[in-house]
Parts: sequence; structure tokens; C-alpha cells
Amino acid sequence: MSDEMSRIVLASRPDGAPTPDNFRLETAPVPTPGDGEVMVRVHYMSLDPYMRGRMDDAKSYAASVPVGGLMEGGSVGEVIASNSPAFTPGDIAFGPFGWATHGVAPAKQCRKVDPDQAPITTSLGALGMPGFTGWFALHEHGRPKEGETLVVAAATGPVGSMVGQIAKARGLRAVGIAGGADKCALATDHFGFDVCIDHRAHATAKDLRAALREACPDGIDIYFENVGGKVLDAVLPLMNAHGRIPLCGMIAWYNAGGLGNDAAEEGLSAPRLWRTILVSHLSVNGFIISNHWDRFPEFISEVGPLVGNGTIKVQEDITEGLENAPQAFIDMLTGGNTGKAMVKVV
Repeated sequence: MSDEMSRIVLASRPDGAPTPDNFRLETAPVPTPGDGEVMVRVHYMSLDPYMRGRMDDAKSYAASVPVGGLMEGGSVGEVIASNSPAFTPGDIAFGPFGWATHGVAPAKQCRKVDPDQAPITTSLGALGMPGFTGWFALHEHGRPKEGETLVVAAATGPVGSMVGQIAKARGLRAVGIAGGADKCALATDHFGFDVCIDHRAHATAKDLRAALREACPDGIDIYFENVGGKVLDAVLPLMNAHGRIPLCGMIAWYNAGGLGNDAAEEGLSAPRLWRTILVSHLSVNGFIISNHWDRFPEFISEVGPLVGNGTIKVQEDITEGLENAPQAFIDMLTGGNTGKAMVKVV
């Protein structure tokens, strides 16, 4: 094994949308695992919207990546050294190894991946944090009931596609929102949504709302929020009384400047938002999935076999080469991926 590894660090903090200049590819010594730690040769690394927030120096639920620090993220690969009885060399492990060819992490922060159950890439998506997020939030905060209507934004992503498929299995009408005709076809033909609306074909929230009204003649009971922006503005007036909104993400507002421009254009305001929540008796629940890992075994027990046998469909968007991770990440933030974004490292 070489005594050097490659990694991508945060070169500078972005001002608005990230650019390739905000990242730097560099070499470093391969780390050595300490007591209770494992070292992994990374095969695949995840790209997720939350990573954009880690690039800012702003108060959040997790610490920012320091300038010059390793870009954070989950990865899966082969254990090549272990100082924990929970792992032996040759095991496949998922853990917080970051944007790098090798990584070290405490064994208690890692989990063993069974390559015989499903491809190891699913540990980054359908059987990882994104799939778990969709499963948990729909059950816990969406409280789905047969015959209801669910709308999910970013419907072909790993979170949205899990939400839609579970909803369909429980007898709900599942309406997706995605960017582009190809993604809408993927939502209906591959993931089984009843209908999917192309938000790019509707320039304003008013136009998008008209399309949603036609797709949801009985109103909307559950809106799974991944996006914010004009999509939220379009959905809110169509929510039924006692509707539920699991608040998972707001990717339209992640880049600085997006909130102000989008909100001003679409007329979304705090008074309007709160009034709608009040008069429609809506339940809006924000959550951070890392607070709920105690439910992960239940998720794997229920969903793992369904992914393994193809009942729950998976779509992955894999970029080759660690050096291409920054551009793939930038593209993902504007909807350039189709399915779960990840990078094949080795």
C-alpha cells in the first residue's frame, strides 16, 4: 500500500454558489488508526446537499469545515486496518471518511455493510442516510394514511424517491416535482409516482400551483419539503386542513443570495407563511436525521430486503474519479444529477 493518499480540502469559502476554486486536491500521508478506530480504502463517496452548509462559517447543527480542512462526507470502502473487534480487514464499512481515497474513523461511527444484500453503493443512498431520512420523516412526521395525497419535491433524488415509493406502497396518491422531462419520466416510469410535474416548465409559483391543483384535485395532505423556493410557495395554498409538512431540506436557498432573490420574486413572506400554517392547522416538523440513528436498524430490517429484491427501485448517478468530485457536487446543487450523486474513488 502506498504511504500517500489523495484528498479534497476546502480551499476557500464560497460567496454564493460554489466554484471549483473553492476546492483543492492534495496529497497527504495515509492516516494510521488509533485505539478503537478503523482505516478504510474508499471505494465510493457520497455527495449530499447538506455539505453546502458545511462550507459556510455560519451557526448550524454541525460545525463548519475549516478552510484547509478535509471536505466532510460519508464513504464506503474496504477495511484495510482495524483496532476494533467490530471490524476485520476485508470487511466493507461505511463511515465519515470524507472526500479522500483513505480515511480513519472511530469504529462506533461506522457500520458494516453486507455486499450480499445489495450493492455497496446503496449504503450511500437507498440504504444509507438519504433513504433513512425519507423513511423516518414520512412515518414520523408525515403520518401517511391510505387514500391521502402526498407531494414530494426533488422526487427523483434518494430521499424523494424513497418517500414516493413508500407512500405508494401504503396506498397514497404520490405526486412528484422534479426538474426536467427526463426526471419526471423517471419518477413515474421507474419509481412509480402517479404523476410528476416539471418545475422548470413553470416559470412562476402561480403557474406551478395551477399544475399542482390539476394533479391534486383533492388537495395535498402531505408535502415532503426538500427544496423551498417557488415550489414551497406553489404548494402551501393547496394544503388541506391538518396537513403535514416534514421539513427535510431547502436546496433552493442553500447558496447565498438564493433566499432573497427567490423569495422576492415569488412573494413568499413570513406573515403569509405563518398565516397559512395557522388557518390550515398545518403541522410543520423540522428534523435532523443524525438525532435518530436509534431507528436505523428498524429501517434496514424493513427496507433492506425490499432494495435487495428490487421492490424499492434505486437510481444512482456515479462520477468517476476523486478529482471530479467538486464539479459533480456543484452540478448536484443545481439539479445536474439524476439519482443519488456519488463518486467512484477506486
